[in-house]
Amino acid sequence: MSSTPDPLLGPADIRELAAALGVRPTKQRGQNFVIDANTVRRIVRTADVRQDDVVVEVGPGLGSLTLALLEVADRVVAVEIDDVLAGALPATITARMPERADRFALVHSDAMQVTELPGPPPTALVANLPYNVAVPVLLHMLETFPTIERTLVMVQAEVADRLAAGPGSRVYGVPSVKANWYADVRRAGAIGRKVFWPAPNVDSGLVSLVRRAEPVKTTASRREVFAVVDAAFAQRRKTLRAALSGWAGSAPAAESALVAAGVSPQARGEALTVEEFARIAENRPADNKEHGQQ
Repeated sequence: MSSTPDPLLGPADIRELAAALGVRPTKQRGQNFVIDANTVRRIVRTADVRQDDVVVEVGPGLGSLTLALLEVADRVVAVEIDDVLAGALPATITARMPERADRFALVHSDAMQVTELPGPPPTALVANLPYNVAVPVLLHMLETFPTIERTLVMVQAEVADRLAAGPGSRVYGVPSVKANWYADVRRAGAIGRKVFWPAPNVDSGLVSLVRRAEPVKTTASRREVFAVVDAAFAQRRKTLRAALSGWAGSAPAAESALVAAGVSPQARGEALTVEEFARIAENRPADNKEHGQQ
C-alpha cells in the first residue's frame, strides 16, 4: 500500500478547515458539505469524467468534490458565490494537490449570473447543488453552455425524482420537461445523509443528464415551448383546453392549437412529452405569439 496521504478531504479535514475559516454552513444557501472521500470519488465515476474533460462545478464549498474532479479531469472551473469559501478554495487546492493547481480556476459569482467561463469551453457539469436553487441553476447552465455534454448533479431526492420523471408519472412536471428539452435524463443513484456535514433532514439523489445528440425538432423557440410548459402546469389539474386558455387568448383558441398539434384538448400536461409541448407552441394563435415568456 502507498503511504502517500489521500489529497481528498475527510471529516476531520472539513471541520478543521471550517473552523479556521469561521464557516458555519447556512440553511439560506443550502450548504451541506460532503465529508466522505469515497462518495465524491463515486460521484466522479458516475459522472463519467474523462481525462480530457473541462468540468464546471457549481458550489464547490470547501473543495471536497473539486479535489476528486481534479484527480481525473483535464481542468476544473468552480463557481462559488460565498465570499469566504471562494477566498479559501485556491489555497486548499494548492496545499492538497499542488501538481494540479494550474488546472484549476475559480469564478467568484452567483451561478445564475454566469455567462462565460475562463479557459476552454466546459464539456461536463458536476455539482452538489443547493436544494433551494438546484433546478434554476441546472437549467441556466445547460442553456448558457451548450458545449456541456454530460451532467451529474446531486440534489434533494425529491428533486431528483422530478427531474428524471417521464410523462404519466405523478411527479412529472415543469423541471422534468425543461430538463428533457436539453438532455436524456435518468436517476443515477442515491446518497445517504451521513456523508454530509451537517447531515440534512432529507435524502439526496444523483441525476445524470446527457445532452441530446439532436435538439428537439421544432420551429418554436425554447422560450415559446417553455411558455406552454409553464402554462400547462400552473393549473395541472385542469385539462389543457382550460389551462392554456390564457396562453392562447381563450379556451376555444387553446382547443384549436391543441387539435392542430395532434393533442387532445382533454389531456393534462402531465401526459405530454417535450415534443408534444413543442408542437403546441408551434400552433399558438398568431396574435398571442409576441406575449411569450421565459
